[in-house]
Amino acid sequence: MSHYKSKVTASLYALISISFWGVSFVSTKAVLEKLDPFSIIVLRFGIGALFLLLLLVIKRIRLFVSITYLPHLIILGILGVFVHQILQATALLTINASSAGWLISLSPIFTVILSILFLNEKMTITKATGMVLAITGVLLVTSTRSGHSFQFSINIGFFLMILSTLNWAVYSVIFKSLRIPYSPLLVTFYMSLIGLVLTTPFIMRSKGWESLSLLDHTEWAHLLFLGVFVSGIAYWYWGKALKVLEASKVSMFLYLEPVSTLIAAVLLLQEKVLFISVAGGIIIIIGVIIVNGQLVPQLFSLFKNKRP
Repeated sequence: MSHYKSKVTASLYALISISFWGVSFVSTKAVLEKLDPFSIIVLRFGIGALFLLLLLVIKRIRLFVSITYLPHLIILGILGVFVHQILQATALLTINASSAGWLISLSPIFTVILSILFLNEKMTITKATGMVLAITGVLLVTSTRSGHSFQFSINIGFFLMILSTLNWAVYSVIFKSLRIPYSPLLVTFYMSLIGLVLTTPFIMRSKGWESLSLLDHTEWAHLLFLGVFVSGIAYWYWGKALKVLEASKVSMFLYLEPVSTLIAAVLLLQEKVLFISVAGGIIIIIGVIIVNGQLVPQLFSLFKNKRP
């Protein structure tokens, strides 16, 4: 039963991560009026690294890591933070939200392929069916939210976003395969620290710190949310999920990001609720449940056994 419980808990960690990532667009949009995208990345991971360090101190987790695993942490920091964030930030300068949404949906496909090749995970009809449904839902949600119909335009942003999704798949598979014998919290801290060091030249080049004095209390709150929850907790929880579940199954939760974004847009930005968007969200959820379907009976079983 503890094995089932750990899988359910890992799924909740992945769901929380996706929820934060989905809502992050609201905070990013709020501070983009004062800060450039690359300065936001540096500040996000700077705040995130400080927050994770504070948690490590509170939990009394030693910061020491063996030099044997230092190259592993550097690789994860480069792929998961530096390369991923820079590619996405640059791509979003030249492609719209609709294109970005369906291109991001390719990441779980890449993850499944890499997991089959390098982690000996298996592709099943159930997985394939769930992925097709989820991709269909993503197309419906992202195209209707952005006001654009499904489109296919090739430019530099298109290729950068493809590289970004492939990079995230590689990161997830490597994170799973390296089996670093340290807590995900410690691993995420060093990832954030390495990413911060590598991205710092961007804020130095643009002198982004000069704009910090222009931020009001609300914008500082958004920036803190991006640092603590989006760059800190979300990355940490994603690592915790990868420790337990197959990389291909964890990646399926990425399809829920547009659903989280849609809910945030309705609640925080008062966007109109369109039937086709709701339908797309339901299709995505069904697809994710199909792939991770064994978790549903396990969850019911856990609740049933807790009854007196």
